[in-house]
Amino acid sequence: MTAPDVTIQVVTQDEAGELLTLRRAAFVSEAQIYGDPNIPPLTQTLPELREDLAADGVITLGARAGHRLVGSIRVVIEEKKATLGRLAVAPDLQGKGIGTQLLLAILPHLPEDTEEVWVFTGQDSVQNLAMYAKQGYEHQYDRTAGDLTYAYLRRILGDGDGADDADDADDADEDDDAPSGTDAVTSGEGRA
Repeated sequence: MTAPDVTIQVVTQDEAGELLTLRRAAFVSEAQIYGDPNIPPLTQTLPELREDLAADGVITLGARAGHRLVGSIRVVIEEKKATLGRLAVAPDLQGKGIGTQLLLAILPHLPEDTEEVWVFTGQDSVQNLAMYAKQGYEHQYDRTAGDLTYAYLRRILGDGDGADDADDADDADEDDDAPSGTDAVTSGEGRA
């Protein structure tokens, strides 16, 4: 099955409640994998999310199918490094390419001098790891935080990375989607 038609744009404060609901629904499967209902995407409050949406250096993109928010991704920019996270897709649409579309859509939002993009996800999140590897992210190391072990992956950006990659999202297939997400952030001016 191919990805549904989605429109991807920056999430606004007015959409915070819908974003919180989407993330909670999407990350339940991750909580089940790890046997931990207290992972950060499930414990974040609406005021914390609103604060995050307003933070400098952070951007959150949302994918909409019609009026419904069906996916999101968050990125934080630190100098020449971007860290992706909280990639979430509505449970009934997981595995249809929306996660890949979001992953590619973030690239044009990165500052031109961004040299590397990092992402982290649970070490046991096989679908997430496969999606990132398919998009050129390479495993760098693992780090334990509490009872969870996260895998950290990096993609070095070069010529050809950026706005043109968003066109590749049209080629996303059903194997490309993370079951729910990862944990990190985005921002920046447009990447040419």
